[in-house]
Amino acid sequence: MSEETRVPDDETGSTRGTRSEGDDQASNVTVIERLMQSATDEMERPAPALFLSAVSAGLDIGFGPLLVAVVTTLTVAGGDPVVHRLYVGAAYSVGFVFVVLGGSELFTEHTSLAVVPVLDDRAGLGDLGRLWSLVYAGNVVGGVAFAVFVVWFAPAYGLASTDSFAELAEPFLDQPTAVLFAGAVLTGWLMGLLAWLVAAADSTIARVVFVVLVTGGIGFAHLPHSIAGNVEVLAATLVDPAIGVPEYLRFIALSTLGNAVGGAVFVALLKYGFVLGTVEGEP
Repeated sequence: MSEETRVPDDETGSTRGTRSEGDDQASNVTVIERLMQSATDEMERPAPALFLSAVSAGLDIGFGPLLVAVVTTLTVAGGDPVVHRLYVGAAYSVGFVFVVLGGSELFTEHTSLAVVPVLDDRAGLGDLGRLWSLVYAGNVVGGVAFAVFVVWFAPAYGLASTDSFAELAEPFLDQPTAVLFAGAVLTGWLMGLLAWLVAAADSTIARVVFVVLVTGGIGFAHLPHSIAGNVEVLAATLVDPAIGVPEYLRFIALSTLGNAVGGAVFVALLKYGFVLGTVEGEP
């Protein structure tokens, strides 16, 4: 039987309610079950539908980097850098709001989501590989299409300067390999936590708040996200002759691997082991 903590209502010692540790554990198990059901449902989707949904996510997420470029273009030189970063974080989160609430397929969610049913023997490694490859390929294709369009449209329309695209990618390209990889691990960790929080949310408003807080934090810290960063770094590659294809491919490889490690190990594996391991260990 689980313990209960009674909360005193007044000096007489009466109680106004109880908080059950068992209820908290049951809630965690419910979240795990939601994650597993969502992942297995996606694994069973036809490949064309899964790929097109991922392309949609790659396109939609590009609105974040576009708005960040707009903010960067409009920022007055010498302004408060903290305020600028807050604007950047808010703008960056817009693309993720479109993707998460729109229900399209994002690779950095499935790095954590799809590992859970494999750990629980409800799916195999082949199912995981199929899902990851289709979603990742679709995300990249959508992002490439958005980047090609936006580097032409944004300067022509007066939304953002070409220099702003290069400025966005510069912090990624200047980082040593180990540092860039570690930043990508943190991003994957945060995205896995976001998947957990969204699954636990009981309203659309709560989901929006979680998405803005987590992805806004990623934008504020300028951490490398493999799918949004694909748009950022490719756009910079297209407008800046000093940035070549090898730099772009290096970023994609390190950010993808780091995101996968952060999401799969630090969130899916640890939380799965903690939640279900605790349940199985109860008398």
